[in-house]
Amino acid sequence: MFREMLRRKQQLPEEECIEVLKQEPRGVLSVLGDDDYPYGMPLNHFYCEDDGKLYFHSGLKGHKIDAIRRNDKASFCVYDQGYRREGEWALNIRSVIVFGRIEIITETEKIYEISRRLSHKFTRDEGYIEEEIRKSGPRTFMFALVPEHMTGKL
Repeated sequence: MFREMLRRKQQLPEEECIEVLKQEPRGVLSVLGDDDYPYGMPLNHFYCEDDGKLYFHSGLKGHKIDAIRRNDKASFCVYDQGYRREGEWALNIRSVIVFGRIEIITETEKIYEISRRLSHKFTRDEGYIEEEIRKSGPRTFMFALVPEHMTGKL
């Protein structure tokens, strides 16, 4: 169903793909938007090692939410800052693309738990995190990308 990578020598092992997903703060989620146009948007994410899902949060309305409710298939692309080998001009970037289906999270406690874990990628200020959850939690749309296929490439 999913295509194999053509440049196999550049393929990253699954463990390295997961490291990129865990370390990088954001990527681009692509869904099928209005009139079947691809719709990609940058989003913060949290990769959960417990269940292997990628979690995202959003407001309750908008193009992204409408697209997700219409079609649960999506892809998410993340890439790192890259590096240059000494004496070379080319930037070596590790990228990961995850294909899967969107699962909408409705349990309030799970939304708050994932919001906390996502926030820890950006700050350890527990007071700030709890205040944001108190203010915005009830208006948070939380969803997960359940991976069906993942590839990584250098």
